[in-house]
Parts: sequence; structure tokens; C-alpha cells
Amino acid sequence: MDVEQFRKAGYQAIDRICDYHNFLRDKPVSSQVEPGYLRKALPASAPMEGEDFQLIADDYQKYIIPGLTHWQHPSFFAYFPTSSTFEGILAELYASSTSNPGFNWSASPACTELEAVVMDWTAQLLGLDKAFYNVSEVGGGVIQTSASESVLVASVAARSRYIREHPHVAAEKLVLYTTTQTHSLGKKAGLILGLKVRALEVTAQDDFALRGDTLKVALEEDVNAGFHPFILIGTVGTTSSGAVDRLDEIVDVVEYYPFLWLHVDAAWAGLAFVCPEYREAYQLPAINNYVDSFCTNFHKWGLIHFDGSCLWVRHRRHLIDALDVTPEFLRSKHGDASTAIDYRNWQLGLGRRFRSLKFWFALRARGVNGFRKYITNCIRLNARFAQRIYESDLFSVVTKPSLAMTVFRMAPKSLPHLGTPELNALNRAFYARLAARSDIAITQTDLNGVFCVRMVIGAEKTEEDDIERALALMKDEAMVLVRSWEGIGGRRQEDVCGPISLLSKDLHIVINCCYRRCS
Repeated sequence: MDVEQFRKAGYQAIDRICDYHNFLRDKPVSSQVEPGYLRKALPASAPMEGEDFQLIADDYQKYIIPGLTHWQHPSFFAYFPTSSTFEGILAELYASSTSNPGFNWSASPACTELEAVVMDWTAQLLGLDKAFYNVSEVGGGVIQTSASESVLVASVAARSRYIREHPHVAAEKLVLYTTTQTHSLGKKAGLILGLKVRALEVTAQDDFALRGDTLKVALEEDVNAGFHPFILIGTVGTTSSGAVDRLDEIVDVVEYYPFLWLHVDAAWAGLAFVCPEYREAYQLPAINNYVDSFCTNFHKWGLIHFDGSCLWVRHRRHLIDALDVTPEFLRSKHGDASTAIDYRNWQLGLGRRFRSLKFWFALRARGVNGFRKYITNCIRLNARFAQRIYESDLFSVVTKPSLAMTVFRMAPKSLPHLGTPELNALNRAFYARLAARSDIAITQTDLNGVFCVRMVIGAEKTEEDDIERALALMKDEAMVLVRSWEGIGGRRQEDVCGPISLLSKDLHIVINCCYRRCS
């Protein structure tokens, strides 16, 4: 492809991207293909000779688009959002046009310097203490691929610091603390590093938040047993319920255990700090005053394309001491003199993408107020959804709504006798019906034995009508199950085979048991 062919193909690509976004609302939210569809459609090997690019571009539309789940769809309410903006698309285009590995300052000075700048911009945007700014030359921020990698990097740094200060401690005695609601990233970090992981219990009575007393008891138990807890992964906005660990209590405990590194994973909820009114309730003062490292994913709720996970550390030296490997061919004048950041020493790998460009584009194009408007709109829409759930005779809220997330379940007032097992079966069937639809995407979870459904609002195109549409279809699916359940009593089992076939296997069993009890 020469320059003019690229220009022509580029015009078409932009047009098709614009059409995709213009008509996104009309597409199914979830892909309708089956596993293995693409291998069946594509040749078994690459072509011997190059093909016409128009054919390649058309095949993208023909084969790839149908296999995509549309995370920016206004009816995508699953997992957490994944941002996409036109500013970001253009930034990624520019960044890929000057491909470079960016492992140190001299590899491309603009890549390193822009990252150092935008990480300070985002720190200011979130209200982080100046100790986390790169200009402090003590702490600083770096863009990682994901919150999982950020936790892994923090764990490596924490382990290195602990072993350096306690050189005679055996690795098998080290303990990484999470909670029973911490994202799987904590357990995975322990798996990768070969470390013991202890998940501290959190309860519904505490809104699934880790309390200081729970941590204190665990520390006393483990220290007395000869173990060495070296890091706690706290969370602001857990995946299952949006819970916020009580960092204000935790830091009071950690003061007596200064060897314990405190990392805060705020992958989703940390973006709420853009709005000052949420900072105190979501524990920003404790983060600013004490924690060793903090992470939030701008690619989730922050209008930045994946990947863009932001990690800040209070003392950059701990990262560098743990991760600096500098063979002769990577040495540079500025690196030796420490006059420039070498971000390769702040991450696990060597090469890194020019990710800061999309931050720069989005922050300038939207401004602080644009980010705040987006966040507050998502929270407003969730408040509307949650209020309708509170008012419903079919559903109940399981945990207090958190920012743009509501966790709820079916709990029909017409069926007050149902216990937890029956309600769990009912809700599994409810979720199965929702998951089978192509016009909505939503996620299930389990909170200490209670099966429930998560509703998370984050697509920039989502409007009030989309929320009302979601509520209506949820009600329709719930009523199918309620009518099936209510129709059992006093009827022969074969009379209800039709409705029962609509239900999950678990609920089928429960209904049969209920039928026998009623007969």
C-alpha cells in the first residue's frame, strides 16, 4: 500500500467508523455468533500473495463486526464500561502512525515526557495529593495496561521492599491480603508470584467493606503464627457490589504495622473523584494521607480507550529498586544521570505503547467540566434506575446503589414465602432469560450466597429512554417467571410443562419440589 492508497483506504475507514457509531443503537448489543464461527469462515492459512485491501476492509465488515459485542451500545450494562471517543480514535491513529517501543526517554522523548505530564494532569483531576505527582520527583504516576498489572507491579515492589528490610524471611512466609470481595486480580497476583493469599471476610452488615477491626485481628493472628503480611489490596468500588473498604479505619491499623504496603484498587469507582462531592465518601482523604499506591482505570469510566490503567506510587524508588534491570545496551546519558524517567523500570515489560497521547487528546477536548458532566450523568441515570427498583413489586435492591451501579434481584411481593434457595434459583432463571437476549447486556454476581444481577451505566450514548426500555424488558422477563411459579399450585405437573421449560434447570427442580409440597 502506498501513500495514496493509504489515503483512500483511510477515508473509507473513517466513513465506516462514523457509520458504525451513528447506527450503533440499531445493532444487537451482544454478538450472536457461535464459538468457532471465524475459523470456519476464514482460510486455513495466510495467502501466498498479497490481497487487494478493499477485499480485506470488506471482510472486516463481513466477518469481524458480527463477532463483536458492542461495549459502547446504549443498552450495554454489563461488567464495567469500556470507553471510546472520537478524540481517542484519532489519538490511537496518530500514535500507531509513529510506532515505537518507548522503553526509555531517548527511544522517543515525547512519549515519556507526555506521559509524565498527563499523569500529573489526571492526578490533579482526581484530587490526588501532590506526593503522587511526577514533578515531586519522589512519587509519580505511570500508565499500565490494566488494574491487574498495576496490582502485580505494586505487589512486586512491596515484596522487594519487605525482603530488603527483612532479609531473613522465607518467601513461603509472606502473605498477600485481599478480601472476599476483592477482584480476582489479587488472587492472580499471588498465583503469579507464588505467594500465600489470605482473603479477609467481609459481610453484608458492613456493606461488604473491609473494616479496620477485621484487618487488626488478621494481622495479629498471622504475625503470632510466624507469617509476614506484606501488602493489603484495598478496594474502592468492588466489582460485585461497588463496596468501599473503610480505608479511614484501615490506615489507623496499618500505622502500627508500617511494613504493610497499602495498595488501593479503584479501577472503576476512582473516576468518581473527578467530581469533588464524591471524594470524602469514597475515601480520598485516606488515600491521600497514607496509601503507598493507587490505581484507577481511565479506560473504564474515564473516556479513554483501552488500555489506560493509571498507577500512582508515593515513592517511585520502591518500583525502580524492584524492577530496574539495565544491561549496557539500555544505558543512556539521561538515565544514568536520573534527569529523565525511564518508564521501563516502572512496569514488568520493556516496551510500551504511546498511550499518553489519547489521554492528552481527551483531556484537552473534553476539559475537566466535560469529564464531570459525563460522570454525573451516569450517576443520575443510575439513581433513576435504582428508584424504580425500590418502587417495584417484582425486584429489590440487594446493596446500597454505588455511583452508577445497582445490584438487585427478583423478590416478588406476590411470593413472600420464598427462601434464599428458591430466590437464588428464580434469579438464575431471570438472569438466564436476560442473557439470552440480544438487546441488553448485563452481568450476574454472588454476594455471600445471594445470587443477584448487576446494572452498571457507563456508555456515553445511554439516555433515560434506554433505562426505561431496560426496566420494561426486565419486568416482562420477570413476569414470565412469576406467572409460571404462581400457576403451579393445585395443577397437575403435566399442565405446567410448557411454562417450566422456559426456566433454568435449577428452578425446574425447585418448582417440582414446590408442586409436590402443594399437592
